[in-house]
Amino acid sequence: MKKIYYNGTILTMEAYGVYVQALATEDGTIVKTGSPEELQTLYPDAELVDLQGNTLMPGFICGHGHISMAVQMAQKKDLGHCTGFTQIVDEMKSYIQENGYTKDDIAVGYNFDHNAMPGYAHLDKTVLNQVSESMPVVVYNSSFHIAYANDMALALGGVTAETPDPMGGKFGHDAQTGEPNGYLEETALMAAHAVTEQRTKYDPDLSLQKAQELYFSYGVTTAQDGAVSESDITLLRNAAADGKLKIDVVAYPMVGNGAKELCAQNPDCVEKYVNHYKIGGYKMFLDGSPQGKSAWLTMPYENSGEYAGYPRITDEDAEAYCKEALAAGKQLLTHCNGDAAGDQLLKYYEKAYLQAPEGKKDNLRPVMIHCQTVREDQLDKMVELQMIPSIFVGHVFYWGDTHLRNLGQARAERISPVRSALKRGLIYNLHQDTPVTPPDMLHSVWCAVNRVTRDGVVLGKQQAVSTFEALKGVTIHTAYQYFEEAQKGTLQEGKTADMIILDQNPLAVEPMTLKDIKVLETIKDGVTVYTLS
Repeated sequence: MKKIYYNGTILTMEAYGVYVQALATEDGTIVKTGSPEELQTLYPDAELVDLQGNTLMPGFICGHGHISMAVQMAQKKDLGHCTGFTQIVDEMKSYIQENGYTKDDIAVGYNFDHNAMPGYAHLDKTVLNQVSESMPVVVYNSSFHIAYANDMALALGGVTAETPDPMGGKFGHDAQTGEPNGYLEETALMAAHAVTEQRTKYDPDLSLQKAQELYFSYGVTTAQDGAVSESDITLLRNAAADGKLKIDVVAYPMVGNGAKELCAQNPDCVEKYVNHYKIGGYKMFLDGSPQGKSAWLTMPYENSGEYAGYPRITDEDAEAYCKEALAAGKQLLTHCNGDAAGDQLLKYYEKAYLQAPEGKKDNLRPVMIHCQTVREDQLDKMVELQMIPSIFVGHVFYWGDTHLRNLGQARAERISPVRSALKRGLIYNLHQDTPVTPPDMLHSVWCAVNRVTRDGVVLGKQQAVSTFEALKGVTIHTAYQYFEEAQKGTLQEGKTADMIILDQNPLAVEPMTLKDIKVLETIKDGVTVYTLS
């Protein structure tokens, strides 16, 4: 089926100011650009698509996120709008009733942000016991680095007063009794995960459909599945085989936790798509979140004494995992929010790189994920290592005010330092870490350009970039991260017809209105998969 798109703004993203008058697609590929008359002469039987003055541009590409987790959360209770504990209790009770849950089930909420609560208060088991004492209740913090459990969930997870903190995590305790208070941080979350995995009942097909609709509604045509488990791979590979996976997904199993084995079990889709699914490399986790004060820093948090967060894994493991990835010739994506975690990654990746055999170690395009407090000297080292900064720039809006409290003015102004990466010629990209925040690429572009917090503070204007530079971070730069720059990221002849239609040209609007641009249509492989109703 041939189509010709015309009568609008066609932003190719090849370079600033490069537009074409019309664009033709056939069988999921962009086959020709030129004038409408020229293309209609070449393809007289093509369907004509009148853009009606709207803007056609490349589909957005997710630099980092967790689509499997978004699938799992699609039928759980979103608490992101709640402003107090009473509201949370009431809404979780209603959620249980609406779904007909019994004591044999589990009630799970997510997107709770303690930074939006009075006094920045965390949940605990006394609150969640009010939801139910006869069934387990678990709520995930919006960072997904913290969870909260009621007494029943703690008991089922085997958490007692004597349970030791795991490496890279903490259990909260009542200051007077020493009993667990329901607070689970970082690796301690596994106690809650075990219970939710055993008890959660959901329709995977319906959840996958909802998750894909969410991504497509924001114009995302390629998603990431960071830190996948065997069950995550099975879920999406089965969906792909059944033709239910429409979005391209790039998955990264955890190095040191079966990544090598999972690649060996799925050799057909390692570094190449099979029905929209591929395994892109390995994932490593080094610290927590700055908004939860578990990111590992070289300098203490404000008003926290000497506390500077902590590592998720040992130096020995970090070195071993870097060596494992390089020995296998695999791209390594590494979660680093704190600059101490950044030091750990850069030290051991460089050491492993220097020791790796020739022929496998070059052009692996390693990625530092999040980069919230990455320093200037660390960015210099990333240039040497050809490492990609994938920046969670939405932190400026969602938690910029929190970072001012936790990090102080100087460090807070440097969170998500896109301009510093750009100055060094690093091929940065922007992401939302979905389901931590929605996969709203235009909001990320808005954040990178304006750097405005929820409270309206302009935070670190010196790290702002232009609209075009921000758009590159959600199109061609992210295609490069996935080794797909020859297929995606710009509207050029021979590339995949992954495209979106916007109601305005991002390069022609006031920067503060970027987040208000609407995605009218999302086109994947030349086929419309979303239209704004």
